[in-house]
Amino acid sequence: MIRSIRRSISRKLMLMVLATTFMALLVSGLAMLAYDIRNFRTQWIDDLSTQADILARTSAPAIQFDDAKAANETLALLKTRPAILAAAIYLQNGKLHAQYVAPDAEAAVVPPVPQQPGYHVGTDRITMFHAIRENGDLLGTVYLQASYPLMDRLKSYLMILGAVMLASLGVAALTSLWLQASFTRPILAITNVARDVIEHRDFSLRATRDTEDEIGVLVEAFNAMLSEVGRRARALEESNRILEHEMKERSAAEQALIVADRRKDEFLATLAHELRNPLAPMMNSLTLMRYAGPTGDAATQTAREIIERQLRQMVRLVDDLLDVSRITTGKLVVRKEKVLLQEVVNNAIETVMPLIESRGHHLTLDLPEEAMSLEADPARIAQVFSNLLNNAAKYTEPGGEIHFSVRREGLEMVAVISDNGIGIAADMLPQIFTMFVQADYSLERSTAGLGVGLTLARRLVELHGGSLVATSEGKNRGSTFTMRLPVLEPSTAVLVEPAVEEASARSQFCILLADDNVDFVSSMAILLGALGHEVHVAHNGADALELAISKSPAFCFLDIGLPHLNGYELARRLRGHPGTQQAVLIAITGWGQEKDKQLAHEAGFDRHFVKPVDTHALINLLAEDWRQRQRNGVTP
Repeated sequence: MIRSIRRSISRKLMLMVLATTFMALLVSGLAMLAYDIRNFRTQWIDDLSTQADILARTSAPAIQFDDAKAANETLALLKTRPAILAAAIYLQNGKLHAQYVAPDAEAAVVPPVPQQPGYHVGTDRITMFHAIRENGDLLGTVYLQASYPLMDRLKSYLMILGAVMLASLGVAALTSLWLQASFTRPILAITNVARDVIEHRDFSLRATRDTEDEIGVLVEAFNAMLSEVGRRARALEESNRILEHEMKERSAAEQALIVADRRKDEFLATLAHELRNPLAPMMNSLTLMRYAGPTGDAATQTAREIIERQLRQMVRLVDDLLDVSRITTGKLVVRKEKVLLQEVVNNAIETVMPLIESRGHHLTLDLPEEAMSLEADPARIAQVFSNLLNNAAKYTEPGGEIHFSVRREGLEMVAVISDNGIGIAADMLPQIFTMFVQADYSLERSTAGLGVGLTLARRLVELHGGSLVATSEGKNRGSTFTMRLPVLEPSTAVLVEPAVEEASARSQFCILLADDNVDFVSSMAILLGALGHEVHVAHNGADALELAISKSPAFCFLDIGLPHLNGYELARRLRGHPGTQQAVLIAITGWGQEKDKQLAHEAGFDRHFVKPVDTHALINLLAEDWRQRQRNGVTP
């Protein structure tokens, strides 16, 4: 009931009219009732007082002559007044002289002695004592007791009042229904239109205006609001359609970019793999020629050195291709360990020294005599140094000066590489570390790269918690690169192992080489055989497994992309066989991304080398194992 009233304005109006009418009738009825009760009480008191005064006048002679019979006869006349229940006449001394009790007034009692003149109104009776006087002298007292039908009066009045209120409420309800039509019809019309608009989304609907009052203004405003909402809804729907279309296009474009990026990474990885495979046997062959000593005339020796330098440049370009992908995808990571700065610097100089010598530069080194230790990735820090030295060598005219200094400042290592080359223009300095940006775009430039070396260098330094900045006084005024890295306390310096060349010369191992690239595996076998090792060669995974089980090699250099049985599965089987589970497994492959290294580690490989393999790294690996066996008292 309450919910239906809350949801209907017509019912609310009806309830308002009826409640107002009811309250008005109730207040007026109660006021009239109070007034009537007061008048009713006054009338009864006045009537009883008159009756008592008449009795006093008529009974005065009977009291004077002490005639009780006459007094009783006078009281007996009260039979004509049914409302009188009892009456009595008292003498001056208070003695009961005469009394009267109505025949049907069983509960009426005549007091034995009179009280002070006055009256008392009870719930159903009125009693009164009235003095009898003659010429101002008190002769006695008259007592009257009469019924007081107040409750009957109230019941009758309330019945009348209820009937009047019911009739009035009925008339008010009918009047309200008649008046509601003009008041609620426009509001109900607005409600119905609003409901239809919500259900059907039809903003063309309008409410009808029937009046010129405030409700009519409300209807007009509602219609205007519908028109505006409809216009905005259409605009919003159109915007949503455009947005959905753009989102679909953007999603498709993002998916296309993701696919293109994945394919780009796959292409770069495949390209690097395919480029490294032919580079590896070439580098091995050049290493063999170097170990064989000077042969042929000077022109042949010069040609070999040129080929070696260009091969190293090719390897650097391949590495830069993969590093571009790692930088753009945020996958560039470093593996920190405690290393000596001097060793890292020596490795970097060894890498770039052929280029410096070929261009006739003079390299000045200013390195600290005391050991300086870093918590760093030695390969990556050496790559930073070699990139900076390589740039200094390439962008300095032949016969130039390159200065490389390192010093300690508190808990920082400060490395400065400067040259007197082409320099950097002022407008290029802020962009020099941006990907693919190069200081020299002229057609006459004799050397050029991919433009990622400095970007990679700064990113690697930042990953180590350091900084790299470039300064230059302008074109043809040279350039200076300052690199800062945190260093360890002097007490945590890393001990330097003895030279590995000597250890390598005394070590001989049984080694398994497995690769489907015949040129690579053949050149590597010749190289390792020249160093005194027992080498066994296989060109597929199945043959490699059979050789490993029969020969129990100490080292297994395995390609990943082997036919019949790939390198990962071969490593797992070798780890599971009692005769080969202690062998050192090294992956030598053209696949060099982080996921490739992770897969190799999970398959059981101890090391992961990317083709072409640095011969010194292999010699160091064999020498380290020889030293470990010597310390453990094991004969290789």
